[in-house]
Amino acid sequence: MPELPEVETVRRGLQPHMEGRVMARVEVNRPDLRWPFPPNMTGRLQGKTVTALRRRSKYILVDLDSAETLIIHLGMSGRMQIDEAPTAQFHHEPPVAQKHDHVVFHLQDGTRIAFNDARRFGAMDLTPTAEVENHWLLNKLGPEPLGNSFNAPYLVEALKKKSSPIKTALLDQRVVSGLGNIYVCEVLFRTGISPKRKASNLSAARVASLVPAIRDVLEEAIESGGSSLRDHRQTNGELGYFQHNFAVYDREGAPCRNECGTNIFRVVQSGRSSFYCPKCQR
Repeated sequence: MPELPEVETVRRGLQPHMEGRVMARVEVNRPDLRWPFPPNMTGRLQGKTVTALRRRSKYILVDLDSAETLIIHLGMSGRMQIDEAPTAQFHHEPPVAQKHDHVVFHLQDGTRIAFNDARRFGAMDLTPTAEVENHWLLNKLGPEPLGNSFNAPYLVEALKKKSSPIKTALLDQRVVSGLGNIYVCEVLFRTGISPKRKASNLSAARVASLVPAIRDVLEEAIESGGSSLRDHRQTNGELGYFQHNFAVYDREGAPCRNECGTNIFRVVQSGRSSFYCPKCQR
């Protein structure tokens, strides 16, 4: 499942092509993805100008001049493929529709943007822009980890009564939004905290150390275009490459990069694999 860096990478790729542009024609090629599309989705999008392209947690928010916002979730395999408009200098073959192009946005300048999702775990919905934070997909989300409201005092307070392991607590989208399995593993390694430690047993200083580590890991991943393990690609079709920087994730049995003489372990927590160094993380 794409995490915050992958979604932010896609948003940044879409922004120069969609923001300020008119969606001249919209093709909706099936009735649903993970759940049915909103009523009259084509009519509510066609002819509308994109006023802003935002991200909330793992969702892309497309604000329209109709005072509605299109909410997009990429699911497990969803991606946005951009085919730019032809230019006078170069001849471009017209893009060929792909089998899993479920929604296609034709912009007024000729650019074609297709939402392609082989597994159909993605989703789209439309909601009034003024009420988007109250939408059922977003209304229980915690603060953005790169925003000012996510800080040491907040996280200390949020975790002090959490009886779950710190790994599970950080994956709780009500505590902090956008974090997923990959980046929590990497953050815990950088801070020397075992994923098995009970969240409420951590000192305030150790909890505080998570905040800059979370920001650093996410910002580095965004700069790398996210992590491509199976399905994630940027809007230009290129793979992200942060996976080459993993210190622990998916490295079971490999030597710790701190050169402590210990190999990386894997345990299963809440149905997900946690990777860590038992010597460096306590």
